[in-house]
Amino acid sequence: MLITLFFSLLVSSGAAAEKDGAFPRLTDTKAVEAFVDSADVVVIGFLEGEESRGYQELVSAAKLVDSVPVAFCTVKEVWADYSLSSDTITIFRKADNHQDNLVVDTVKKLEADGLVNFITTNEVRYITEYNQVTAVGLFNSEVKTHLLLFVSMGGKEYTELKERLGALAPDFTGKFLFVLINGAVKSNSRSLGYFGLKSQDLPRVGIYDGASDMKWLLPAGEISTERVREFCQSFLRGELQEVKQAGAEAKTEL
Repeated sequence: MLITLFFSLLVSSGAAAEKDGAFPRLTDTKAVEAFVDSADVVVIGFLEGEESRGYQELVSAAKLVDSVPVAFCTVKEVWADYSLSSDTITIFRKADNHQDNLVVDTVKKLEADGLVNFITTNEVRYITEYNQVTAVGLFNSEVKTHLLLFVSMGGKEYTELKERLGALAPDFTGKFLFVLINGAVKSNSRSLGYFGLKSQDLPRVGIYDGASDMKWLLPAGEISTERVREFCQSFLRGELQEVKQAGAEAKTEL
């Protein structure tokens, strides 16, 4: 309760509501830091004002991608703390400590649909569901190692395992991206086959290392926090590299 109260006071001290009450204005660095820390993924429009190119487009895009909090900052002294010198729309994500900047002046055609695409393709969370859209952000991340949860959405284990691994993910920030692959989706059968799995084998956990194009499966059994943590640590210690890979043959993508 005290932490929640402190956070709300911190944000309110440097944030003012928009005229329509929809989007906060961040007026100092502490408010920006608090906003960035408030969710897995956030977007901030570092723009001079409501008349700036990109402002209305970002307002429209934010309404279409309501799962990602959006705020604005017009204080250039604050911009400098994030190495920004001109109008920029920035996405912050915790999973890999990533800051992706879209400099407004470099975009020839700036539209709400384009900003929606910018947000959704970079919306990498502590645990991200794999699909054609999120794959772009996942594979463009500087973090090339993925901890994969293969599980069928709708199954009894789905919610529990997603929450369990999502809670573990912050312990490996900058080392792994945690990715959920829904085995009930037909288009994901290639991902399962890459690990030598079929839908009836799920749930399972694997590691894919993009740097070496190698992959491993956690041995079948309970998918506990302790087992998954040790699986990740084994990779970081270099022990898995000596273990036979999962699946029949190496490929270049999931």
